[in-house]
Amino acid sequence: MPDNTAKSPNTVTLENRSELNVTGVNDVDSFDENSVVAYTDYGQLTIQGDSLNIKSLSVESGLLIVEGKISALIYTENRPRESLFKKLFR
Repeated sequence: MPDNTAKSPNTVTLENRSELNVTGVNDVDSFDENSVVAYTDYGQLTIQGDSLNIKSLSVESGLLIVEGKISALIYTENRPRESLFKKLFR
């Protein structure tokens, strides 16, 4: 069954493998110097690399800017997030 919900535009621009601009970001789940996990209407986006730093994040406008040595961009289907209590009591 097709998903008929309106999706916000999602663009990914990578400049010289050192600065990544992503639009359409709804949330950032986690980040450290080796990965950033962001959610878009098109799926979960995992950014992998070294010395990663979130230069800018605006959930209101949906803009995420990541700097560092970017080695991979991986989209996966959005999965329902579990509450903290469900994670603790599995």
